[in-house]
Parts: sequence; structure tokens; C-alpha cells
Amino acid sequence: MASFRKRNGGWRAEVAKLGVRDSQTFDTKAAAVAWATAREAEILAQNGKSRTTQSMTLSEALRRYKRDVSPAKAGERWEVLRLDRFDRELEWAGELMSRITSEQVAQWRDSRLAKVQSSTVRREMTLLSSVFEIARTEWKTCLVNPVRDAKRPSNMPHRERRVAPSETSALLNRLGYVDGQPPQTMLQELAYAFLIALETAMRQGEILGMTAQWVNLPERFVRLPMTKNGSSRNVPLSMRAVELLTPLYTGKGASDRLFRLESASADTMFRRVRDELGINGLTFHDTRHEAITRLARKVDVLDLARITGHKDLKSLMVYYNATASELAQRLG
Repeated sequence: MASFRKRNGGWRAEVAKLGVRDSQTFDTKAAAVAWATAREAEILAQNGKSRTTQSMTLSEALRRYKRDVSPAKAGERWEVLRLDRFDRELEWAGELMSRITSEQVAQWRDSRLAKVQSSTVRREMTLLSSVFEIARTEWKTCLVNPVRDAKRPSNMPHRERRVAPSETSALLNRLGYVDGQPPQTMLQELAYAFLIALETAMRQGEILGMTAQWVNLPERFVRLPMTKNGSSRNVPLSMRAVELLTPLYTGKGASDRLFRLESASADTMFRRVRDELGINGLTFHDTRHEAITRLARKVDVLDLARITGHKDLKSLMVYYNATASELAQRLG
């Protein structure tokens, strides 16, 4: 097995196999491990010993997963970014998958928890586990999934942030919203997206990605062909939602988008305006909490799940944040 030593600001890898010795120095330990793994395989091949089926490095698996698995997912962009970061930053990315242990995964987990929230680490562990699982079951390049044996960090308490009427008024005023008038600026488009989110419980990306052919104003619904959970859904529209969509829809061709605004720009703009107004802690996604809580007063829970696209009622309840005062008023 190769050995690794830190030396003069870099990492020196030393290989000794079948009487062959070799060494090189690299900037990172991950690069040193990757070279050593490849060099050992080369020595085996030169001596007539082929690599076994359990000889894929994690780096190779990450790249294969990115090429063969991620493109079929709705969240491909998110996955690719994180797979690339795994490849760059995991010290053991260059090791054979069969040699990676749950202890190494746990150490990485703890180092990540010092930098990001537990919910982020949970998502990253889920992705890394998926890579090991498909390698174990289909590619036959490892016998166990070490991520499964590493404890997941606990979930943080669910957000219960609602959107206050005063916050809505302040945001619309700052964004230059004019009711019934087609938006002329990106800020005005953001205002329309915000109001549509409050009325429909649609996600920001679903709203900004809408094309005219998805919208059926006469029958009052929007057809979303692909959503976050990988399936399509129809979103019913209130009369107010129809009013909001009409100036965006009018004059558009079937394949035209209703918004020019992109999600990344919308997030940046929303945070900037929010901070300018001194609104504490509000995110665009909090409109989903507000909208679902409002819709729960109008429809039963199964219909609400169909509107929002939740397949699990437990997940739906995360977004239902009625206050005790609101519930008391409904009791009469």
C-alpha cells in the first residue's frame, strides 16, 4: 500500500509494489492519493495482473456518476457542482472505493459541519451515498457503502417563517410594482414572481421557468411538466393568480417564457432589497410556507398535497405554519 507524507507545503506519495518503487510530490493529499492508486494499477498491469472489478477510485466513480446518472435528474446542476467539489476537496477521492471507510466519511462529515449547516451536510451525504450505492449494486466496484455506516447529522428545526402583510407592502413598494401593468424592470418581475408565489405556493424556479404554453387561463391552471420531485403537476389558479398572470401572458408565443428573470439573479436581488428594507431573515422560499398555510384554510389536506406536489403528507406539514391565534379564530 502506498504511503503519504506532508513535505515542504505539499504531499509526497511513495509506492512500493512487486519490487517497484516510485514517488512524487503533489500540492494536495487528494492528488497524491490519486496518483498512487493509478501508479499501483499500472505496476500490476505491467506485471500481467489485471485490475479487479473492485478497483475503481472514488474520483472515477464521481465522474462516471456525473456522466451517466446525473443528466437524468431534475437537479442535475446541483449534483454536478457538488460532485465536482467532492472530486476536488475529498482527501480520499483518489483512493479505491473498496478501501474507503465509514471513519473517513465521519471525519469529513464533522469537518463540513464546522463550515455549513447540518441540512447541507445531510444532502451531501445523501448524494455521496448514492454514488457508493450504484457503484456497489450496478458497477460492482465496492462491496459496502461506507456512508450508510456514518451517522447523519440531526435535522435542524423546521422554518416557521411567515410573510407579514407589512413586509409584502414594503417589498412591493421598493420593487416598483404596479398592479395590472406589465413589468418593465427586473425588479418589477421579481414583484410579480413574489405575488404569484404567495397565491399559488409554486417554487421560485417553477414560476420563473414558466412558458406561455404551460398556462391555461380559461381553465385556470398551470401545467408544470417537470418539478423538483421528478414528476409533473397541475397547479390550480385563484382568480387573483389569473389577474397576476394575465399581463405576463398577454402577447407571448407558446414557447416564450413569461419572465426574463433567472433564479440566481432573483435570489441576489431579493436579498439585497430585503436587507435595504431591514426585513430580518425572510427568504423567497418563505412564500411557500405562507401560501400553503393560507391554502390550508380553503382545501382539504389531500387536495393541498396535489396543489403543492408533496407525495408525503409529513413533508407537507413542514410548510403548514398556522399560528395558535389563527387556529383559535377558526374554532369560533
